Amino acid sequence: MKLALIQMEGTADREKNLQTAEFYLAEAAVQGADLVMLPEMFLCPYQTEAFPKYAEEEGGPSWQRMSAAAKKDGLILAAGSMPEKDEQGRIYNTAYVFDRSGMQIARHRKMHLFDIAVEGGQHFRESETLTAGDDVTVFDTEFGRMGLAVCYDMRFPKLSEKMTEAGAKLLLFPASFNMTTGPAHWELLLRARAADGQVFTAGCSQARNEKASYVSYGNSMIVSPWGKVLTHMDEKEGMTVTEINFDEIARIQEQLPILKQKRKIGGEMI
Repeated sequence: MKLALIQMEGTADREKNLQTAEFYLAEAAVQGADLVMLPEMFLCPYQTEAFPKYAEEEGGPSWQRMSAAAKKDGLILAAGSMPEKDEQGRIYNTAYVFDRSGMQIARHRKMHLFDIAVEGGQHFRESETLTAGDDVTVFDTEFGRMGLAVCYDMRFPKLSEKMTEAGAKLLLFPASFNMTTGPAHWELLLRARAADGQVFTAGCSQARNEKASYVSYGNSMIVSPWGKVLTHMDEKEGMTVTEINFDEIARIQEQLPILKQKRKIGGEMI
């Protein structure tokens, strides 16, 4: 399977962001990509006050544009995430996945909200405007089952474990780590989730804009089940296409059978 990562910035211009995504999706199709991932909140600036302003209901105009692009380009599209508004007016950080016909096959509402205050570094509170989701999200494709979570969800290994236990061979994390957490933990966490689950992981970040109020780290990345970095982008806007061989999962699990060696302690597999 060929996996494409589109690293782009979520600017204040929603239409520009959609056109940028559509441009790269068409290019990914030309390069033979099967599955394409966009970054977290690619539709808007990564600011708590922006999320309600840009929020759309599921099936709204931006959803429709991404569905149409997946169908036009014949791609499986993990359309990053975007602000979603439900019937009660609650706002979620929501990731949608569309199949090659443009049909939605998955929806993940970010489960763990990014509420942090790092001394001398980043302060942010998604809970000021967002509501947390509560679903473990996996979906089936012609290449097998995939798992989907959003950014900060990556820090909670039990969630990744639940996805791999459900049969996911690739964990997708649209994200926007910042210049405090990115250099410290981005690669570390993607490699850890890959190695402890013995699956592929992919993190697709927003591109870096040093003038933005929230500066994203970039460095979108794909990691093998051995924890080896297969693809590592820089901070700039762009796209990469990487071929993934899922046969590697079985080889690694046979050589290092840690998933079969878990023990039941106190009623829990450890």
